[in-house]
Amino acid sequence: MMQLVLSGGAVMLSLAVMGVTLRRQGVALSACATVAALLVASCLEILDLMAMLEPDRLLEWKRWTVAVESLVPAAWLGYSLTHARRTGEAGMPRLQWFFLAVAVVFPVVALTNPPDALFYSPDFAMERVLFLTATGYYFYLGILLFVVISLVNLEGTYSNASLPARWRIKFDFVGVLSYLSLLVFYYSQGLLHRSLNMGLIPARSLILIVAAGMMLYSILARGNGVRIEVSRNMAYKSVVLVAVGLYLVAVGVMGEGLRYFGEGFPKAMAIAAAFCGGIALVVLLLSETLRRRLRVFIHKNFYRSKYDYQTQWLRFTDLLASARSGDGLKGAILAGYCEIFGMNGGTLFMRSGDDGSFSWAAGRDQAPSGAVFRPDDPPVRQMAEAGWVVSLRDEGLAGFPGADTFLKEYDVVFLIPLTSGEGLEGIVALGRPVSEGERYHYEDYDLMKTMARQAASALMNLRLSEELASARELEVMGRVSTFILHDLKNLVYTLSLTVDNARDHIADAEFQEDMLGTLGNTVNRMKLLIARLRGLPEKQSLCFEEVDLLRLAEESASLAGGRGSISVGGSPVSARVDREEIQKVVVNLVVNALEATEGKGPVAVEVGCGNAPYIRVNDAGCGIPDAFRAHLFSPFRTTKKKGLGIGLYQCRRIVEAHGGRIDVESTPGQGATFTVWL
Repeated sequence: MMQLVLSGGAVMLSLAVMGVTLRRQGVALSACATVAALLVASCLEILDLMAMLEPDRLLEWKRWTVAVESLVPAAWLGYSLTHARRTGEAGMPRLQWFFLAVAVVFPVVALTNPPDALFYSPDFAMERVLFLTATGYYFYLGILLFVVISLVNLEGTYSNASLPARWRIKFDFVGVLSYLSLLVFYYSQGLLHRSLNMGLIPARSLILIVAAGMMLYSILARGNGVRIEVSRNMAYKSVVLVAVGLYLVAVGVMGEGLRYFGEGFPKAMAIAAAFCGGIALVVLLLSETLRRRLRVFIHKNFYRSKYDYQTQWLRFTDLLASARSGDGLKGAILAGYCEIFGMNGGTLFMRSGDDGSFSWAAGRDQAPSGAVFRPDDPPVRQMAEAGWVVSLRDEGLAGFPGADTFLKEYDVVFLIPLTSGEGLEGIVALGRPVSEGERYHYEDYDLMKTMARQAASALMNLRLSEELASARELEVMGRVSTFILHDLKNLVYTLSLTVDNARDHIADAEFQEDMLGTLGNTVNRMKLLIARLRGLPEKQSLCFEEVDLLRLAEESASLAGGRGSISVGGSPVSARVDREEIQKVVVNLVVNALEATEGKGPVAVEVGCGNAPYIRVNDAGCGIPDAFRAHLFSPFRTTKKKGLGIGLYQCRRIVEAHGGRIDVESTPGQGATFTVWL
């Protein structure tokens, strides 16, 4: 009674899926394949149910059951090749056509052999077991193999689906995979014990109910129409899985064959033979030459185009993106070319020297070479002008006087130009093919040139980055030099004021002492600048110490010169600052004030402490134009005819490094006041 309910439910749900599928998809190939597979499953349920209900008519019902079982390979293989796949019958790989052709053998066997030639059951009414004959064993072994192939195809379809497509087909595929997995279990148990246990039929019926229910839910709730294209990698993976499956089948057949050698045949020898066969299979699958030939065979015979361009492009892009240095980028370019085109060695030649020749820049499994490609070599000129790939198999080694030895030694097959908008960036030499007999044609050349443009772009970006880094270093040198020149200008201005005052006061003993002190301080500051210029640190660290700002202002005023035109006042204030840097700020502000008053003054320097310590420099000069106020602290902007425009920018940097600020008050024609808050 339970089997009647299970089989009835499985058949009803399967019919519902078939009806909805035909209504939604019409008579499309994938819809017909789905209907055929579910129809075979439903007929199996009905016939096995009748055999269990009428055990006395077992062979009569089993005649029809075997006929339907013979359709299982073709039905489920067709379903796995068309369901949710983009390629229809026109794009189906030839290997799968071969499997479909082989599947015709099963109906022939079923029609030419009566049921008792496949199995027998002495007491089916009491023990629902069918004992297999030799013919039945191989018949169900073949069915099991085709069910496994169908599972592999379905797994490949799902693996190649995008995330949205997987969401739509998930329940569909889980249901079908569950049912096929149950068939694998059912038939493998039969082969293991050389008997089919019909007591497992309820489990098969229950799984078919679950599978049909999930398929129906997937169609009604999540829709259909998803079409997925299986990649070449999946095809290669399928070949490997089939090879492994055939090996396991061979082991099983060998185990069956041991029965004919008698008990005297040592089983240890059979086990050793099985393991040796496994080792041989692993060695073959790990052979790079075999792998390359197998990929070429698959691409040549099962696909219209030789390469999966999207996959190759993404793989090459990932290789270039993973490079973290110039040498890494060059190695990635060679690795990409060697892996995609099946080469054991590759060399990259880059432009070097004033004559524009191309010399060794990087190698893959090739030692550095002194070979040189000259721009006036005819093939190089052809590559530069037309961007053509040079096949040395077709065109020979003539025309490369500086590289003929290298080309012969490394069996170079292709020279690929890396061209960009600025011309020929480099040349990739590929040699020592993995498969000597492989033929290359226009598809290979097109992919080589496409990759070459991407590689040339990456190399050009690398070169521009290096040039930019060099330009930035020069910029840093220029900025440092500008700061040094500005400090030197202030010191020269101090010396010039001292010289001018010496003409009038050289006989004054007090002036002589003051002049010697000024000259000594100026010389010391010039020595300090020279020492800094030698080191050229990227960022100076401040040396903080307790400093009397009033005394610092007096020393700074003395360094600036302008005898009699500068007054220093205020109260002693202690602050923790870098003496040299703050003195540089005060000297710069005082010199600017003197220049604003044409050296006549007056310039007043005041030291005090309000909310914070401050040094204020005031002059009665020309003031700051209103239009220039926004650019006052911008580098290289100045109102002076011979100024560098770096002084106030440098002052603000120093003060801000101390955590302070500079306030400015100015009225055009009436002077300016700069206050440094520390």
